[in-house]
Amino acid sequence: MIFEHEIPAGSRLYFGSTARRKRAIERVASDLLEKEGFEEIATPIFSYHQHQSVRDTKELIRLSDPMNREVTLRADSTIDVVRLVTKRLGRSTGQKRWFYIQPVYRYPTEEIHQIGAECIDGTLTEMLGVTMDLFDALEVEPVLQISNIQIPVLISLEFGIPLEWFASMQVEKLLGTEYEWLGKLVKVQHLHELDSVIAEVPQLLRPELEKMRDLVETCRSRQCVLAPLYYAKMRYYDGLFFQCFKENTPLASGGHFINDDITAAGFALYTDALIEAKTKGTNG
Repeated sequence: MIFEHEIPAGSRLYFGSTARRKRAIERVASDLLEKEGFEEIATPIFSYHQHQSVRDTKELIRLSDPMNREVTLRADSTIDVVRLVTKRLGRSTGQKRWFYIQPVYRYPTEEIHQIGAECIDGTLTEMLGVTMDLFDALEVEPVLQISNIQIPVLISLEFGIPLEWFASMQVEKLLGTEYEWLGKLVKVQHLHELDSVIAEVPQLLRPELEKMRDLVETCRSRQCVLAPLYYAKMRYYDGLFFQCFKENTPLASGGHFINDDITAAGFALYTDALIEAKTKGTNG
């Protein structure tokens, strides 16, 4: 039996203080992003291209268009923003910095509100800087985690270790291989630990680890950790990417990517997690 007041599990209802807090967060973010030269875009809720974004396509909510072609609800905004800007709007605008404030949807009924930005031909360093500026403006201090998707990919290709071990962080299996250096990489969290192990890893991994070190040295976060073996679920990341946490709750993620020969960097803040973090901060 479904009661009149019920809403599907995973969907969102905002009212009173949470609605005001959500609107305040979005206003602060949009004001800052506009000052940084971003223009707003709102992409269609339906998409033909979400399989390019989400690694596990079982998370897509599928429908059919009038021609009986498969469409899905928007499960990720990044690829649609870049694709629409470059393919559909390309002749009418030279703007390369775009932001969006909109939800995405995952099977079966999960609704995730986001504030995101993409910069075509942008660097991860500059987009990470914008992300940290947003957290400063919102008066939230997260833990920044930096990773490099090329590291688990190269290890899998060269040493035959399943990517699934990295995707699900099966630490016991990674520690149990014949490679001593891999066990040491599992334990790396801080810059001095990376510096001590970088000479022990195979040569093909060293440039990718050095990229992580360089990004750490340019970022402004006072709380920064490394996760060199973390494997992102988004299929478009091609190298460095980051996540931001507060008490183990993800608040944001971002990375560099290539799609259809277009390079870009971007990030997304998770509005509902930010509302909770701001509410706890106020109550604390």
